[in-house]
Amino acid sequence: MTEKKKLLVLCVALFCFIAVSAQQRMSVSSPDGKLRFSLKVTPESVSYDIDYRKQSLIANSLLGFSFDSGEFGRNLKAGKVQRKKIDETYKLIVGKTSSVRSRCNEMTVPMQERSDSGRLINLVVRAFDDGIAFRYEFPEQKAWDSYVMYDERTQFNLQGNPMALLMYLPGYVNTHEGVYSHVRYDKVARKRLIEMPATFEFDNGVAVAITEAAIRDYAGMYLVKEKGGLVGKLSPKLGQEKIKVETDSFPHRTPWRVISVADRVGGLLETNILTSLNEPCRIEDTSWIKPCRTTFTWWNGNVVPDSTFSPGNNFDTNKYYIDFAARNGLDAHGIYGYAETPWYYDDNFNFGWAGPNADVTKPIPCLNMPRIVEYARSKGVGIHLWVHWRPLYDKLEEAFALYEGWGVRGLMVDFMDRNDQEMIRIQEEILECAARHRLFIQFHGSSKPSGLVRTYPNEFTREGTLNYEVCKWDTLVNADHDIAIPFTRMLAGATDYHLGGFRALPRSEFKIQYVNPHVMSTRCHMLAMYVVLENHLTSLCDTPKAYEGQPGFEVLRTVPGTWDEIRVPLARMNEHVTVARRSGSDWWVGSLNNGTERDLKLELDFLSEGDYQATIYTDAEDVERNPNNLDRQVRKVTRKDIIELNLAKDGGALLHIRRL
Repeated sequence: MTEKKKLLVLCVALFCFIAVSAQQRMSVSSPDGKLRFSLKVTPESVSYDIDYRKQSLIANSLLGFSFDSGEFGRNLKAGKVQRKKIDETYKLIVGKTSSVRSRCNEMTVPMQERSDSGRLINLVVRAFDDGIAFRYEFPEQKAWDSYVMYDERTQFNLQGNPMALLMYLPGYVNTHEGVYSHVRYDKVARKRLIEMPATFEFDNGVAVAITEAAIRDYAGMYLVKEKGGLVGKLSPKLGQEKIKVETDSFPHRTPWRVISVADRVGGLLETNILTSLNEPCRIEDTSWIKPCRTTFTWWNGNVVPDSTFSPGNNFDTNKYYIDFAARNGLDAHGIYGYAETPWYYDDNFNFGWAGPNADVTKPIPCLNMPRIVEYARSKGVGIHLWVHWRPLYDKLEEAFALYEGWGVRGLMVDFMDRNDQEMIRIQEEILECAARHRLFIQFHGSSKPSGLVRTYPNEFTREGTLNYEVCKWDTLVNADHDIAIPFTRMLAGATDYHLGGFRALPRSEFKIQYVNPHVMSTRCHMLAMYVVLENHLTSLCDTPKAYEGQPGFEVLRTVPGTWDEIRVPLARMNEHVTVARRSGSDWWVGSLNNGTERDLKLELDFLSEGDYQATIYTDAEDVERNPNNLDRQVRKVTRKDIIELNLAKDGGALLHIRRL
């Protein structure tokens, strides 16, 4: 080798040595060692990888920010890594399980600029057996104590070409409702907002869901597919596009970016990772927080039978539904108003757009609210009020004090339609104030939950999904849409879905009607939804006449609103799912099907030893002609039994299993 060649080799080696030495690499693995998060810090960038059982799921995904004070993500050095093991057990007042073991390994990496400004951001990573979560923390520091954020540049570069189940949205101000697309990852549309959670299933069965946890004093995130993969996009401040998040003091922190991982898609439904990433309960006395089952008369059109009074904003209409609730052991009756007129004064006469002088403390006189409240109290029935968020927020403390005095159980707070930083703050203020006045909250027209039910268990449910209200004006919601929800929106938490339609028609005969609406799924499908979907506010949205004396109504009267344990024995993404939930010693099993008939074999090995009595509801033989028909069978079972479930198209099944 000539001297010239030797010198060239030496230069190349020296360059490689310098390049490698400039890199900083660190990683953290899950307690079982199957899931690993790897971080790489170079002078040019900060990036991460996620591997599951040595399979690359996410690779070379960049991290960083864009602030008014400049970009953050280049020319960084990683400080001393801090590590700790977390292994704790906590209780959920309402949730998919009553007791949760949170077990993970945590790594905190200080990332500081090498420039004179020396801005410092900590990256905190937690590796659970069923997912990876990371967030950014802004500690107190001398040279930097506030920011205006233009973008959070967090990437999720999925590897391979998994099947994707996701929903596109038209813009940042939206109802968070839409249909789902089930396509290969390479067919996912570019430059369109994608709602989270978004779910991906690899050909070997490994499933991944991307979402966020503990969204507080920060903007909600969406995904957008760009050339390099998926990129997080924050919801901007209302009225402009550039500013996403502002804070005038440190410490501050972002929500957790969550990548749930399971070796089967049903495993994604069993995780409690979102609540584990939230703070403990902030409400000292939680004895009043109990799941609630309520009427929701807006859906059916406030229908009353032929009588001496007309339906409307009056005492007699509400008395009719209060009597129904009292007869059937329901906890509350929902009052929203009638037609386009709320129950309170609103000079706009439009539910969606509150007038400038709308006042949620002034019931309209014809309603006779004091008489309604007193009558409901005499019957042991609570009141559940609908309100538009804006006039409520104008008089938050005054309104909640008034409602507490009336004996109101909780509220549906509607038409929020945003998840920018301001709206996220407003939602938490509503929960805090409601807790002081012993009120539960149901957010409607709202963004997805993020596990905050651990901190504020008075948040019973949220909408954020296209649901059965649509049957009043469109045909978009059917069994094929329903089956997407457990694998997407429900992964974020309790899901308000306007359940309870007991007037089913076959798809070919379905007709749209605003009053007394129909549904396109079978009665058993509807019953199964009450178990498959997590929801701590059980809705009975149809009329008393549609329910009383009808097969399956006993399920709606008795199905629990919170649970001790969850198992998902059968699931195939976007086709069918079977969810088993335990309450005490009882098990409830809901099996939900899409528009294709199928047979399933359900093993009862989730039961403990001993004898049980199973009440089994299945689609009747003539269900294609009359989807309201069902078969009810009672039999003795043990954990060794296998139940054959013959699911009709648009159908389902429900089991209530009691220990003998």
